[in-house]
Amino acid sequence: MKQQYGQILTSPKPFVKWAGGKRQLIPILNENLPETFGTYFEPFLGGGALLFHMLTERNGQKCSISDLNSDLVLSYTTIRDRVESLISSLKNHEKNYQKDSKFYYYSIRESNPRSQIEKTSRLIFLNRTCFNGLYRVNSKGKFNVPLGKYSNPNIVNEDNLRSVSNVLQSSKTSIKCRDFEAVLRDAKQGDLVYFDPPYQPVSNTANFTGYTNKSFTCDDLSRLADLCTDLDSKGCNVLLSNSNSKEVTDMFSSKPWKVNKIKANRSINSNSKKRTGHFELLIKNY
Repeated sequence: MKQQYGQILTSPKPFVKWAGGKRQLIPILNENLPETFGTYFEPFLGGGALLFHMLTERNGQKCSISDLNSDLVLSYTTIRDRVESLISSLKNHEKNYQKDSKFYYYSIRESNPRSQIEKTSRLIFLNRTCFNGLYRVNSKGKFNVPLGKYSNPNIVNEDNLRSVSNVLQSSKTSIKCRDFEAVLRDAKQGDLVYFDPPYQPVSNTANFTGYTNKSFTCDDLSRLADLCTDLDSKGCNVLLSNSNSKEVTDMFSSKPWKVNKIKANRSINSNSKKRTGHFELLIKNY
């Protein structure tokens, strides 16, 4: 597609690495989309892999995306509205990082910038340089991941940032910061709602619910299951990704839910041997 930059840009891809990111599962998710639907809703936006696929493949698709992580939502709006200023700020991070990566990383991790540009460039910089690209905050909401071992991290991916900016500007996409339940007010019959929440842990060590400082609890999972039932009764198409756990299977064991087990690698595991051979669930009502 031709853009306002006078060049053909690459297809937009996620600009952050996020726990549970869906890039590797796009072919399977694509196969499982309804043939036709109205507005596309994604209330746990994260890295947005399916969103970017949708905006690339379906010209003019109306989308409503949201997340409870306000820094992440700010990043999407900053890239949409002020991408050139953001790229300049990231280039500055890159230059300083190359001088003394350890000192610079921890000084930025401790910083608390106020401006929209600096907040977003801090998030992207830390995501590109931290251990395993894992976005995690502690109970006080502070980012607490150590420095990663990278010889040459891709801090400023200009082409992709401009491509993301362009597709968000040119599409009918609204971006909000809100709890996932708010989708019930907006979604109508025939719309598609895709839920990709922080997964239920399948073991004591596999807990990735720390991407906002309010963890996604079993109560939240129950709220989500009830919400899916309410959306189903409104005539919405509902698609849900989650871990292959007993709690999730039990909650979606009756009609109208169809539960498929799909193979998925987990890119965020400190032991690379444990990143393969996992299954997760894809649940839908159509």
